[in-house]
Amino acid sequence: MEMADQMESQKRRVRSTEELISDQTGSGLGFCGWIIVCCSGLFTLCLFPITIWFCFKIVQEYERAVIFRLGRITDRKAKGPGLFFILPCTDTIVKVDLRTVSFDIPPQEILTKDSVTVSVDGVVYFRVSDPISSVANVANADYSTRLLAQTTLRNVLGTKTLAELLSEREGISHSMQSTLDEATDVWGIKVERVEIKDVKLPHQLQRAMAAEAEATREARAKVIAAEGEMNAARALKEASLVISESPSGLQLRYLQTLTTIAAEKNSTIIFPLPMDVISHFMKK
Repeated sequence: MEMADQMESQKRRVRSTEELISDQTGSGLGFCGWIIVCCSGLFTLCLFPITIWFCFKIVQEYERAVIFRLGRITDRKAKGPGLFFILPCTDTIVKVDLRTVSFDIPPQEILTKDSVTVSVDGVVYFRVSDPISSVANVANADYSTRLLAQTTLRNVLGTKTLAELLSEREGISHSMQSTLDEATDVWGIKVERVEIKDVKLPHQLQRAMAAEAEATREARAKVIAAEGEMNAARALKEASLVISESPSGLQLRYLQTLTTIAAEKNSTIIFPLPMDVISHFMKK
């Protein structure tokens, strides 16, 4: 589904670019325009050894050149990379950088869905996918993309709660990327990646969350300790039942206890006194 949407947006962008170029070139240069172009060609031929330095242009591998002839785009495809020819008097070129550009989104004060004010910043990676659209459809594609990224960040995060904002960063990044990519498609911009860098919470909220987490840990520790005591009592009960079945087992346990005490190099000696003997004296 996502691939189909991307193909549809690509076709829509290509159609809009073709319509723009056909509007600019369909009517032609006009009579005066062709006269000026012919004069420029004759002038170039007459002063060929000198004008050669003005006719040939070179763009780098990562650049493309959009050529305007008397203010109109001359071709459906940008020129480059490498060497190409222009008329020095009638043609002007605009170089477009195709490399991926990254920029930081300034920290934005955002009110989340559950009415919590947070400060969020991020980073966006984008590149020019269609040089002609980036020149003809928007005044400054780079600056426009930066402004749109700020507003998109505020709009997307305004629909999330604080818990969703802290736990679903990857999903929020993908949502922002698809929204930005769809909006900048007509500008010839391809948004490659969007990342949420940092989420800053108010100090009072940080202290409240820390207290809540500490209380949760203490409650969990008490529950674990209680469960341990319960398991230990159950094990002691089972051990007492086993020892009560064999009278000699208690004597062996006594000898084992003496061995353990003697290993600690002390002079303490313990004499076990049966409970039935004590109960006999208590009755008297």
